[in-house]
Amino acid sequence: MGSFEGRAALVTGGARGIGEATVRALAAVGINVIVADVLDEEGAAVAASLGASAVYQHLDVTDVDNWNAVLAQSERQFGPLTALVNNAGILEFGGVGDLEPAAFWRVLDVNLVGPFLGIHCAAASLRRAGGGVVVNVSSTAGLMGYQNLAGYVASKWGLRGLTKAAALDLSEANIRVCSVHPGPIATPMTAGLDASVAAGQPIARFGQPEEVAAMIRFMIVEGTYSTGSEFIIDGGAVTGTGPVVAPSTAEVPAAAR
Repeated sequence: MGSFEGRAALVTGGARGIGEATVRALAAVGINVIVADVLDEEGAAVAASLGASAVYQHLDVTDVDNWNAVLAQSERQFGPLTALVNNAGILEFGGVGDLEPAAFWRVLDVNLVGPFLGIHCAAASLRRAGGGVVVNVSSTAGLMGYQNLAGYVASKWGLRGLTKAAALDLSEANIRVCSVHPGPIATPMTAGLDASVAAGQPIARFGQPEEVAAMIRFMIVEGTYSTGSEFIIDGGAVTGTGPVVAPSTAEVPAAAR
């Protein structure tokens, strides 16, 4: 753990939910954190609450120029990155027959293209640090199918595959790449879902962002013999039939976790 103290991590979607919990978990072990999000007021407040160990940067994960600018600024402030957490994500309800193509592409742009751009742009900084860790926040939707979530499922399976490819491509640079697969977690993204979503799980409740953050922190700080690996934190959802599928009428904000 000590080897990470004073080093730098960038967390996308860091303003709330899993992202905010991850920022706080990493800062607690001495890691300087770049809180990256499009939610400027909320993200700035999270960074301010952590003092000099955190800074907020506006980041649209689909914009390569924005990525490069944020990484350059973070390196000037904290030095080369040691860790990148690709957490930002959105959700749009709709099956293959009724989801608008524009909505499908929007989900893929944020949930899959965004992490690709993050890894692509951050690789040089991670190399300058002598190696590091990338954690991609996928989902149980990257392990199984869900009805009415065609774009989200496609993006999270894609992120799972990107993790495997990046782990192989970056191994020579001492960069580990893993994915985490949360089940239903109590965040703004899931605020419109009924508790019955988790009722069929062995652990019949929603998880908390802090539980996912603890796993991400482990993957970065202690899981030093893991790369290309999938870490599942889902209350046992994929052990059986999985959680109840949300109806298409459910209103869930399409916002960063």
